[in-house]
Amino acid sequence: MNYPTTKRIRRDAKKIMSPLMLLASFCATNIYAADSVKSQSGKFYGDFRLRYEGVEQANPLEDADALTLRSRVGYKTAKFDGFSAVIEIEDVREIIDDFSVPPAGVRPGQFSVVADPEGTEVDQAFVQYSNETLSVKLGRQVFTLDGHRFLGHVGWRQDRQTFDGAVLSYKPSKGFSINASYIDKRNRIFSDERDVDSKDMILNTAFATKLGKLVGYAYLLEEDTAAANSIDTYGFSFGGTKPLAGSLAGSKVHYAVEFATQDINDTFDVDYVKLEGGFTFADVATGVTAKVGYEVLGSDDGLRGFATPLATLHKFNGWSDQFLGTPNQGLEDLYISLSGNAVGGKWTAVYHDFSSDVSLGGADDLGDEINLLYVRKFGDSFSGGFKYADYSAGNSTFNKVDTQKVWLWAGYKF
Repeated sequence: MNYPTTKRIRRDAKKIMSPLMLLASFCATNIYAADSVKSQSGKFYGDFRLRYEGVEQANPLEDADALTLRSRVGYKTAKFDGFSAVIEIEDVREIIDDFSVPPAGVRPGQFSVVADPEGTEVDQAFVQYSNETLSVKLGRQVFTLDGHRFLGHVGWRQDRQTFDGAVLSYKPSKGFSINASYIDKRNRIFSDERDVDSKDMILNTAFATKLGKLVGYAYLLEEDTAAANSIDTYGFSFGGTKPLAGSLAGSKVHYAVEFATQDINDTFDVDYVKLEGGFTFADVATGVTAKVGYEVLGSDDGLRGFATPLATLHKFNGWSDQFLGTPNQGLEDLYISLSGNAVGGKWTAVYHDFSSDVSLGGADDLGDEINLLYVRKFGDSFSGGFKYADYSAGNSTFNKVDTQKVWLWAGYKF
C-alpha cells in the first residue's frame, strides 16, 4: 500500500497553510460582524469553509490535490403571522485545482476525483409557514430525515444537496410527528450539472416511546425522464439509548434496528437490514462510546443492489466513498467504531469490513477500510478538523483499488 511520503506531506502542508492564514485573517477582522448584520426585520448569516483534500489511488490517475473555499451567505426574514422566508447563495472557488470531477466535466480522466466543482448557485430560497404543530416549506431547501440514510444534504461536499418542493411536517402531540413531502427537483452536488427533475413522494411517521423512537416510512422516488426510473422503498426503524443505574450509573446502552424492502422499476426486489449496538462508558470527561454494527444493502440475484440515491452517502460505508453506488451484488458492511472527547474536541475511529451480498465469480471480498476523524470548535464561530480514510481493495473481480484520502479544514460562521 502506498502511503503519502514525507516529501509530499511537506509539499501539501505548504499549499494548505497560506490559504488557511488568509482565512484566519479574514475571520479575525469579521468576528464581531454578527451583531452588525442583524436587523429588526430579519437576520443575515454566513458559513465559510476552506478545505484541503488529497487523494492517492493505486491506478494510472494522477494524485489529486484540491484546495477549495466554500462561501454560503443568506438572509432569514422575521416571522409575521406565522410566515417567514429564506434566501441563500452558495459559492465554491478552486485555489488548488489538481483534481477531477467527471460528472461536472472538470478535467475528466486526469486526476483522482474530488467532487467539489467550482460554481455559484442559489442554495436555498423558500417561504415557510409554521405554528406550534405545523410547518410547511415551499421552494428550494435543505431537507433531511432520520440520520440522512435515505434523505440527506450531503453537507460533507462543498456544494451540498438541496431539493425543490413542498415539505410538510405535522406534530400533533409530543413525541409524534408526520412528514408528507413532494420533491420535483434534486439539486445535486455538482453545481448546476447533473441536477435531476423528479416526482418524489416522501412519507415518514415517527413516534417516541420510553424505549426509543419508532419510525415508519415510504419513499416513492421517480426521475422525470422518458425512461422508467422509479425506486419505491418501504421500511421501519427503531432505536434508542438507555442510561444504566447502580454500579454502571453514568453509562449508557445504545441499540438500533432497521428493515426496508425496495422495488426498482417494477423489476427488481431488494431488502435492507441494519443492526447496531453500543455502549458509552461512565467517564464524562472522555465520553468514550463503542459501537458495533452490521448493515446489508441486499441484491436481487446479483442483478441490482439496494439503492439510496438521496442519502448523504459519504456518511455510510466508509469515507473513501467506494460505495456511493451499491454494487449489483449488494453490500455487507460489518463495522466497529470508537468515539470520544480529547483536547477540547471530538475524535472518531472506525473499521469497516466489506463483502458482497451475492458472490461474483465465486468472490465476495470487497475490502476493508480504516477511518479517523478529529474535529474541534473554537468559540461560537470557528471550527477545524482532520479526517483520514484508508481503503484496501479485496478481490480484483470487483475492480476496486487501494485508496487513501486526507482532509484538513477550517471554518467560520456568523
